[in-house]
Amino acid sequence: MTAPDATSGTAATETPATSWRDSLAVYLQPRVLIVLFLGFSSGLPLALSGSTLLVWMREAGVDLKTIGLFALVGTPYTLKFLWAPLVDALHVPLFTRAFGRRRGWLLFSQLLLIVAILLLAMTDPGRSPFYVALGALLVATMSSTQDIVVDAFRVESLPESEQAAGMAAYVAAYRIGMLVSTAGALFIVSGFESTGITRTSAWMWGYVVMAAMVLIGTITALAATEPEQSERADAATQADSAFTRVLHAAVGAFSEFLTRKDALVALAFVVLFKFTDAFSGTMTAPFVIDLGFTRNDYAAIVKGVGLAATLIGGFAGGFVARRYPLATSLWIGGVVQALANLSFSWLAVVGTNQWALAFAICAENFTSAIGTVIFVAYLSALCQNPLHTATQYALLTALAAVGRTYLSSGAGFVAAATGWPLFFVICVLVAIPSLVLLAWLQRRGHFDALGPVRV
Repeated sequence: MTAPDATSGTAATETPATSWRDSLAVYLQPRVLIVLFLGFSSGLPLALSGSTLLVWMREAGVDLKTIGLFALVGTPYTLKFLWAPLVDALHVPLFTRAFGRRRGWLLFSQLLLIVAILLLAMTDPGRSPFYVALGALLVATMSSTQDIVVDAFRVESLPESEQAAGMAAYVAAYRIGMLVSTAGALFIVSGFESTGITRTSAWMWGYVVMAAMVLIGTITALAATEPEQSERADAATQADSAFTRVLHAAVGAFSEFLTRKDALVALAFVVLFKFTDAFSGTMTAPFVIDLGFTRNDYAAIVKGVGLAATLIGGFAGGFVARRYPLATSLWIGGVVQALANLSFSWLAVVGTNQWALAFAICAENFTSAIGTVIFVAYLSALCQNPLHTATQYALLTALAAVGRTYLSSGAGFVAAATGWPLFFVICVLVAIPSLVLLAWLQRRGHFDALGPVRV
């Protein structure tokens, strides 16, 4: 979405303007279509160990404190940078030989993902939360591994002229995949339940259908071809030790970043900027159910209307990032995403009103998307060394996930102790530390040192 605006000292060559037909035609290129379907496969499993699972658990009678702790099952998304070098360096027996380096790992991770979702489907949150947590952890691990491979495949398979279109297609399909595994899954569960089977069985079959959806990515991987860059890299590094490659990348990325001025403060800001979103987001599903809304209300409004608000907010965030300096944009994003939590406090007072729910969800998703786009611009600006861009960005996004995965795990305890109206006021207040760090970094000239950022 964003990148540092840097030049190499040579004059940039102007490319001839393309027609709108040419601009649209790139999205129909086979390589871009492959990336699109892989984006769907990447977005599908995220909610199955997250918000959709939380709805299932709340309906099964699991208490809020336990539900809050389930934010910890997102740990693999935070730590995936630790085994990403293994995916790069190691071959999967049989799979790599038959399908290639990237496609072999892709098919292997997807098959394991299907198995993990099926295992989660066989659990019962009301009777065995431990086995539910174990199944969700397996789903998150296989999902994050698939993300590692898809990211590498996308970068290596698309030429420079198709990278932007490929990323746009990937993000759009990722959102659709998330919609299918949230609103779609909930509607499917309701459909099974309407046939007369028990609620537990309806949830089980809903997850079985979601496991079958992963086959869309599997068929896509089989139809794809191994990227030429991957084949050349594999051949060129046959003589190198995997340990040596991993060590050089990790040490270089860390040492280059930590020598910067105020590096530790910047890292703390990365952890805390989206914490206000993460803290409230952990409790959104049980809050909506507790307020008296139905499962279909949650599916249609929270995930359906909310998706539209997110997409519009993304465009608005892009406008803000283009219109204002990076520091100013971060102030705008940080403040609006925090204040949006007050709409949930208002909803808690209003009660079961679908229009009020739609307003609160739109406000939260719209402002969250603004903050996310601007935050991605900041993360991209921090990765200025082309030798370490991938490693540094993986580490930064892992740090950004700390708030969602670990700091938010106590949200259920806070909600249970304070009640819903006051809980969402507290969600506003938890944004203050990030804004204090933002003021400190701005005063110290941190953003001036990054230079202008091109969106």
